[in-house]
Amino acid sequence: MAGSSATAPAAEPLPRSIFKKFLVMLCSLLMSLYVFYCLADRCQTLPGPIIAAGAASEEEEGGGGGYLGGSAELPPWQAAAARRKRLLQRLKQQQRRRRQEAAGAGPEMLPGAGGSRPGGSGGGGGGGSAAGTPGTLTSLLGEGSKRLPQAVIIGVKKGGTRALLEFLRVHPDVRAVGAEPHFFDRNYERGLAWYRDLMPRTLEGQITMEKTPSYFVTKEAPARISSMSKGTKLIVVVRDPVTRAISDYTQTLSKKPDIPTFESLTFKNRTTGLIDTSWSAIQIGIYAKHLENWLLYFPIGQILFVSGERLISDPAGELGRVQDFLGLKRIITDKHFYFNKTKGFPCLKKAEGSSKPHCLGKTKGRTHPDIDQEVVQRLRDFYRPFNMKFYQMTGQDFGWD
Repeated sequence: MAGSSATAPAAEPLPRSIFKKFLVMLCSLLMSLYVFYCLADRCQTLPGPIIAAGAASEEEEGGGGGYLGGSAELPPWQAAAARRKRLLQRLKQQQRRRRQEAAGAGPEMLPGAGGSRPGGSGGGGGGGSAAGTPGTLTSLLGEGSKRLPQAVIIGVKKGGTRALLEFLRVHPDVRAVGAEPHFFDRNYERGLAWYRDLMPRTLEGQITMEKTPSYFVTKEAPARISSMSKGTKLIVVVRDPVTRAISDYTQTLSKKPDIPTFESLTFKNRTTGLIDTSWSAIQIGIYAKHLENWLLYFPIGQILFVSGERLISDPAGELGRVQDFLGLKRIITDKHFYFNKTKGFPCLKKAEGSSKPHCLGKTKGRTHPDIDQEVVQRLRDFYRPFNMKFYQMTGQDFGWD
């Protein structure tokens, strides 16, 4: 009986394998906590080698390592912290510089603030100002901020503006709106804050652009763009006005097959040969007349005239001129283009954000209808004096005559 009442034996220790698994799990947990600690930007508060901190300070002061570069002497966790610190400092400098520029340039250079909206309206100022401040999380992640365009393709319709914009978007320092905003001709009452919100986000050093070809023939557009910024760079793609008029008619014909013939629309009186300049297809091609209006607000050196014909025959050459005009490095070259025989114009080997070849849509490069050659010649005679004046004003002979 005594033997049966003896105490139970002590519990056996945990097997060695279970103990090892516990240690591994504990270490994994600690490492995960450390990683999250670093991602939360707290690593720089941990003790670290003195030499690493000194190296980071020297790099920040000397600018070595680039915009987001790190020192090779730093441990990875400290290099990441140093990069974040430099980025924050750079963003603060950009904010300070923009505030100084806005203070010196007046309300028209401070979109979204009180008095920046056309007509003196200050509505929408608070939200618009915040949208352009690169202090948000998206800015810290490198997505940039929305800015008013520094360059605008203002014309002309059926001149090759879409092709030029698509070609320019290949450049890493160009960001552009895809659709035509029509702000300075149809939507001006919406205000600059609305206009800026249409723009893509850009980083420091990138150019924001848009294109709306009807601006060139809109009487109010020059004054309105000048009010936004007198330093805006303007680009006009021009084309033989006779060919342009036929192309314009062809586009309308594709949408309204029942319109009158080109010949009947061209003349007020076919017998006398009086050209109907009220027809927009004809009126747009009087380039010298429209340019006079723009020169009241912008110097000729601030407007670049791109040849629509050379944009087809030598796209890289014309894009070189555009890149120089915009102050960009010549990155878009011959290697970016190939000639599409079916469409009859150059296409991109690789479009923006794609590794595939890209041509403009089927609405571009339509086959023109046959036009009476007598009508074509009369149009050439009509445009000749305007073309000569345009050549003199721009200092370029486009060879249309």
